[in-house]
Amino acid sequence: MPTCLICPSRYKVKSGRYHPIMTGNSNRTQLDNATLSLFLNVNTSTVISVIYMVVTVINLVGNGLSIWLLVFRTSPKTPTIIFMINLTLTDLALGSALPFQIFYQFKGYHWSLGPKMCSFLTLVFYTNMYCSILTMMAIGIDRYLGIVKPMTFRKNKRRKSVAVISCLLMWGVVLGVLYPLMTTDLTFDIPELGITTCFDVLKKSMLPSVAAWAAFLFSMVFLLFLLPFCVTMFCYISVIYKLSSDSKTAQKGRAIRLAVVVLLVFVLCFAPNNILLLSHSVLRLFYNKSLYMAYKLSLCFSCLNSCLDPFIYYFASKDFRQKLRQILNIQSLSSADSIRMENNEALYSG
Repeated sequence: MPTCLICPSRYKVKSGRYHPIMTGNSNRTQLDNATLSLFLNVNTSTVISVIYMVVTVINLVGNGLSIWLLVFRTSPKTPTIIFMINLTLTDLALGSALPFQIFYQFKGYHWSLGPKMCSFLTLVFYTNMYCSILTMMAIGIDRYLGIVKPMTFRKNKRRKSVAVISCLLMWGVVLGVLYPLMTTDLTFDIPELGITTCFDVLKKSMLPSVAAWAAFLFSMVFLLFLLPFCVTMFCYISVIYKLSSDSKTAQKGRAIRLAVVVLLVFVLCFAPNNILLLSHSVLRLFYNKSLYMAYKLSLCFSCLNSCLDPFIYYFASKDFRQKLRQILNIQSLSSADSIRMENNEALYSG
């Protein structure tokens, strides 16, 4: 019989695999080899932690500057600006939550802050992702109406109110879908390793039935990802097609760049996580197989959207571009003035 690094309780090794030993009424979640090996893989944990640290710094700096420009330096508050403020707030919430995840990774997947904090930070992570998706869809719809349907766009005199209500509805829909994460203990004790995980081992009993799991996954993947992605791409393709015959080549170029950035965010940041989430859950629920290692790594890409969002602001808002350029020009002028002063002082002393 082969030996193993970890032989969890209620498991025995047979043909190189862990097999459960039935113990009466025990309902303890059975861990597979892939999950156990992940908790022992120091290199993977270190790489994920480093990525999170880089993302945290870029997130807080980029979005801190963005929220200052959007709230205090940009006027009037158009619907697009309102959507950008909503997106920036969710990004800053993620940036504030990531240090806890870094601490968790460096401790070897050991969570010591309690179940409620685990549920809250998990909710922040997924709320950021899905609110970002819905907000980008809203920005796309706003640009579609402004460029492709300008008469309908101008007739609506309550666009600001609609934008604020839309943001509130986004939060309501996302929190409604993610409700099981708020009401479930997402921590899990692994006495064999002496650790308590946070959202790395989900109990099948988190939801009452397979139908409930199907509804939960369908809502996350199709309602909060695939549908907004299709709507967003339709809006930007329509905008580019409309501008293709327009003489304003600069506007067309910005629209194309904005569409490319949004597509990049969806494909790079959101698609891998949602596709792997669905695939891993189906394989785990029905075939006792796992894609957890790949899913864990895809979470790193999901965080990258908070670093790319400022580029969306730059291409989507003329006011944001102007204010940012003003700041950069002021800084460059200040640097030039300081250099001239140093040169003058050198000449004077000479």
